[in-house]
Amino acid sequence: MDVLLCNSLGIYLGMRTCEYLSMKPYRWSGMWNIPTYKGKLWRIALQFSPYSWTDFDWRPTDSLKRWLAMLAFIAMFLLAELGTFYLKFILWIPPPHFLCLGRLVFFLVAGGVAMRETFEFLDNPKCKKFGQQAWIISAIIVTEVLIVLKFDWETVTKPFPPHVALFWILGALAILIWTIWHFYVKRLWNWHVKRIIRDKKRLSNGPVDVYATRVRANKTKKQ
Repeated sequence: MDVLLCNSLGIYLGMRTCEYLSMKPYRWSGMWNIPTYKGKLWRIALQFSPYSWTDFDWRPTDSLKRWLAMLAFIAMFLLAELGTFYLKFILWIPPPHFLCLGRLVFFLVAGGVAMRETFEFLDNPKCKKFGQQAWIISAIIVTEVLIVLKFDWETVTKPFPPHVALFWILGALAILIWTIWHFYVKRLWNWHVKRIIRDKKRLSNGPVDVYATRVRANKTKKQ
């Protein structure tokens, strides 16, 4: 139920919202240029909406750098999600407490800006520095992990059940093998095939007369 209703429905609604925001025209005008009070109130509400919209694509397999960046991005996201449950358990914070909801809202707002800065750093060749908000979110997540390790080391270091440990080992090996195959073995094989095809084309065209080629080039220059 959690996967079908909460996660799947949230992903679908999020994609529809992004499609709407990407097609929506953004025309901003000063609040004092709007004649009606209703228009002024609507302009104040729109102040909390995006100023403009830029589409970013994951493209995780474009390069090894981008693939590793996406893996690190997913790992940080999972650590933030895991911290939601660990911090409540370790610090004895009840789920209805305002800190739990406040933390989620903070990560929703600040995480969106950090994600925008991350993709700007990956996609824009002119961007040479990691965004400030991305650094802050990363530091917060690392700090939460350190809090968990400090105050509940016994729970964190408990051994995994055998089937869970086997699943994680197989998953890590699958990612490692696929990375080596896609970014090294596959590219080396494609380069080898292209070289064979290029050599076959040269042989099919017959031997090249270097002397005749130079004579034709000299005649063309004289003309």
